[in-house]
Amino acid sequence: MSETAAYIPTVREFPLGSVKLTDGYCANALEKEAKYLLSFDNARVLAGFRLNAGLKTEAEPYGGWERHLIGGHAMGHYFSALSQAAVNPGLEKSRREEIEKKLREIISGLKECQLENGFLWAGKISDPDNVEIQFDLVEQGRGNEDIIKVAWVPWYTMHKILAGLIAAYTVAGVSEALEIAKKLGDWVCSRTESWDQKTRETVLDTEYGGMNDVMYQLYSVTGCDRYAEAAHAFDEEKLFGDILTNRHNLLTDRHANTTIPKIIGFLMRYQICHGKTINAKHPYKVEASGYLKVAEIFWENVMEHHTYHTGGNSEWEHFREDDSLDKNRTNANCETCNVYNMLKLTKGLFEATGEKKYADYLEEAFLNHILASQNPETGMTTYFQSMATGYFKVFSSPWEDFWCCTGSGMENFTKLGDSMFFGSENEVYIVEYLSSRLEANGVLLTVNEDIAKSGEVTISIESPDQLKLSLRIPDWSDKFEVLVSGEKTEFVERNGFAKISVKRGDSVVLKLSPRLGVLSLKDNENVFALKFGPWLLAAKLGRENMTETRTGVHVAIPEKSVSDGKLKLDCAKKQLESAPEKYVRRVGDTEFELGGLRFIPYYLVEERYGIYWEAE
Repeated sequence: MSETAAYIPTVREFPLGSVKLTDGYCANALEKEAKYLLSFDNARVLAGFRLNAGLKTEAEPYGGWERHLIGGHAMGHYFSALSQAAVNPGLEKSRREEIEKKLREIISGLKECQLENGFLWAGKISDPDNVEIQFDLVEQGRGNEDIIKVAWVPWYTMHKILAGLIAAYTVAGVSEALEIAKKLGDWVCSRTESWDQKTRETVLDTEYGGMNDVMYQLYSVTGCDRYAEAAHAFDEEKLFGDILTNRHNLLTDRHANTTIPKIIGFLMRYQICHGKTINAKHPYKVEASGYLKVAEIFWENVMEHHTYHTGGNSEWEHFREDDSLDKNRTNANCETCNVYNMLKLTKGLFEATGEKKYADYLEEAFLNHILASQNPETGMTTYFQSMATGYFKVFSSPWEDFWCCTGSGMENFTKLGDSMFFGSENEVYIVEYLSSRLEANGVLLTVNEDIAKSGEVTISIESPDQLKLSLRIPDWSDKFEVLVSGEKTEFVERNGFAKISVKRGDSVVLKLSPRLGVLSLKDNENVFALKFGPWLLAAKLGRENMTETRTGVHVAIPEKSVSDGKLKLDCAKKQLESAPEKYVRRVGDTEFELGGLRFIPYYLVEERYGIYWEAE
């Protein structure tokens, strides 16, 4: 398939190693994650891989999901997290070196476990004489019969392992990881090249993670067409066509975290293959620009019809009917992996288009879901985050869960600084206003955020001599003024960004006025949430009887609610919406009172909470 114009991003993210978050809450989150990663026993990390390679080991694989058919999926995330932590300047140099040493030791251990045909696997297998049996069973159409005893989702797991290997090479510079990834990629190719159309459709009917995404990445770093062909074998034409129709209830009952990575793969094809000739085995009948269009339509559909004000989506892992968010508020909403993947998709769309709506979501979902997903004392992370009132956050255990969201959680808190700064020629885009420091390509600047107290963000320019800044104009502020070295400065507004020119030694101060807002859900206009500036607020409801239960595949959720979710107001809801400052009393920088309840930023809540309330 021949494509003409090469892909050139509108903006490009600065590398993770060039951004240091100095925000105190985020610094603690990174340190907690690094401590957790370093506490892993290398022998246990490698145990499943060694067993399936026929090598001796006295260690036992880790518990929970790592002892089942998808063993190794969390370890793939772990490799990615180690790679990110090894370059994250938020950690001390000695800490990063310790992490890199651990990563290199594990990668060397994996090389020993790789079979001659390139296969590498840690999951539990039902036939000791056939380590590839799960993949055979999926090709036979038996992947959905019994997820625990038969096959479950081996391609999903393979995606995580390959992604971790590629990250070890592209992020942390471990060349040995690329050697392993190429051999494993060759094994993937040998599988996909043997599929007829029926087998391919059968495989794609199971959850396969982002195999198209990761194989396009492997193609990008090697230039080997065979990897692009294998990636294309995981591109679903039917899903592609369905999304282009953009019909009502397009996503109803689709498994969210199965679907989102496929779209990331579509976007990766657009970014990696646009303008190149790939002799694909299963060509599409559209130009590469169609892949961007599909990603844009999908993103808009999720945002418009399926997303809560945290930036999260889904109920018990699935999209429900369009605009049924209130109807589906339960104790199993907003799977954290979904937000992890929506942020990846959104970052790619922002790089491709430069559109402000994507930048807005990067901030919203990070502040109001990702930060809320980690216990700041233990470093453990959430699977679900309930949108029903009266529940509480439930976090993983260190060694006995290893849910999918445990793995993506490791990545979330080692890539802090991700998606904050982007560049285009001699221009820096500042997307999120968190205290931080950027040092890359001759650019050195610091950001100090004090929005809650003073309404100000200060940006200090240390280099270069001349620099263009594009500053996101947030929708949550009633004011946006720019002062450069104490003088009010006019700016050019373009696509929701304020464009200014600065020089070495300048101090840029943004004057903001965070708004108190009342937000509603489409399917129940009487239900509302409060937001102050960028922070979604939640009412604190105490710690009474915070007991957990288990559901699905051994996932912990809060057992009971302590509230009916109704709040008696001293005004009509329309009055509250039109002038919230008249009825909501501010009692702290980010603390408010309404109806006898105290509201604080949701990410800070450590007890039972209520985000959404029905006005009485």
